[in-house]
Amino acid sequence: MEFAAFASRATEIEAEPADLETVSLVRDLFLDAEGDLSVVTRFVQGRVFPAWDERKLDVGPNTVYAAIARAAGQNVDAADVEARLADLGEIGEVAASYDFGGQRGLAAFGAGGGEDLTVDSLFDSFETLAATGGDGSQDTKLDLLFGLFNRASPEEARFLARLVLSEMRIGVGEGTVRDAIAEAFDVSVPAVERALQVTNDYGLVAETARDEGEAGLAEHHLTVGRPVQAMLAQTGTAADALESWDEAAVETKFDGARVQVHWDGESVSVFSRNMEDVTAALPEVVEFVESACESPVILDGEVVAVDDDGEPLPFQQVLRRFRRKHDVAKAREDVTVELRAFDCLHADGEDLLDAPLTDRHDRLQAVLESHVADLTLTDDPETVAAVETEALESGHEGIMLKAPDSTYSPGKRGKRWLKRKPDVETLDCVVTGAEWGEGRRAELLGTFEISVRVEDAGEFETIGKVATGITDDELAELTALLEPHIQSQNGKAVALAPAVVFEVGFEEIQESPTYDSGYALRFPRYVAVRDDKEPVDADSLVRVERLAAAQ
Repeated sequence: MEFAAFASRATEIEAEPADLETVSLVRDLFLDAEGDLSVVTRFVQGRVFPAWDERKLDVGPNTVYAAIARAAGQNVDAADVEARLADLGEIGEVAASYDFGGQRGLAAFGAGGGEDLTVDSLFDSFETLAATGGDGSQDTKLDLLFGLFNRASPEEARFLARLVLSEMRIGVGEGTVRDAIAEAFDVSVPAVERALQVTNDYGLVAETARDEGEAGLAEHHLTVGRPVQAMLAQTGTAADALESWDEAAVETKFDGARVQVHWDGESVSVFSRNMEDVTAALPEVVEFVESACESPVILDGEVVAVDDDGEPLPFQQVLRRFRRKHDVAKAREDVTVELRAFDCLHADGEDLLDAPLTDRHDRLQAVLESHVADLTLTDDPETVAAVETEALESGHEGIMLKAPDSTYSPGKRGKRWLKRKPDVETLDCVVTGAEWGEGRRAELLGTFEISVRVEDAGEFETIGKVATGITDDELAELTALLEPHIQSQNGKAVALAPAVVFEVGFEEIQESPTYDSGYALRFPRYVAVRDDKEPVDADSLVRVERLAAAQ
């Protein structure tokens, strides 16, 4: 498929306000994709690689600005692109506003000269981008991006820029793609959804639906070594649980980082909540699973930091180890971590997603002799309260309440799992802006604009600013973390690409016309960086509305 054809269809999809018509447009795109179906299925979501694939383009906004500027001509520089972004508000519109194709230097020739862009050739270039690393890699990436923009029409450039920065913005979410696959290839939505849950690969599922139908979709299973999305919980109470179910399964809610552990019989892989491979950073977990497991398994759990007596330490200590790439041995001496497993998705060749929670827990106990979360079945609120008290006194975060017969639904946040935290309520918010400080803090970002996720829209709406609860040392760390994501600056204020998630405490949620969300947090304070979460995992406006209504 020519990339121009894809861009034209994407423009049509972006302009369609109706959900059902959007599904139909995406369906038609899939029907016409032919050999490019797998890539098109991902591109339309703004994704280059399958969700389980740890490859990343690793291209920041500044590199994109520089590539656009070089392709736009000698009289344009990155600062001009950034200024135009401040006016137009979106990188795709900025890219489309320039007339590319005039820079026929050696870099453009090496990137393909005047050849038309195709979906396949663009994906090949993205693979090259992802594989480029080491000294001089940013210059190489800049040259490659320049060559791509130099070959792009304005409409192609709009979606090329968005793809590179994972900001597609055409209103196509996972549900739309799921339904479009079902319509395009005459298979049921449940069959598609089930295959997506176990493969975590929309391109693979689309090709299977087209080539093999529902029978082929049914043949997809969990693969040890390929992570799937974690099942999620809603906030709830013991009353909520006991009113909905005959009894509740109560377990400790650990103050750690969510992990999915895969053991194939020879090696262990540990994945974060957003499916990043963090195996190298957590050698204790690897050693424990290797010694405890005799056959292939997929485990769900939390990594917690513990002191010399095995007592839990605060979540911030876990972050000192999580995703650590250098000096792991030294970090291990400073902070010890342990696995606390609470679910078993696969054991000895058998997928357990459809098994009841209690059966999965039995399998978990059979796999591991220790480090397994206790599960208490009860219909008595006082028993729930006693488990909660014990968990809190032991230094844990709270409790989980689960339906004993609940199956495991990867990526779903439903009412079958409830989390209860009795302490101050917090929200996981995306940082979308900041302001430079004054005086001795002039070189540091000091006030942070925070936003919540708009479900299924791929967008974020502001809910407040946070500047309290942050030490000077933390400000320096946050500045280093956020600076690469600066998109534009106006005076002391900077706009940030949505990339970093803050946990923010607050006293109350108020309706407010000041912020895009229509709400404001009263007395917000910074708690921590949620290094284990991506912006797509941040709290949603729906949750804010629910919390506000419950006050």
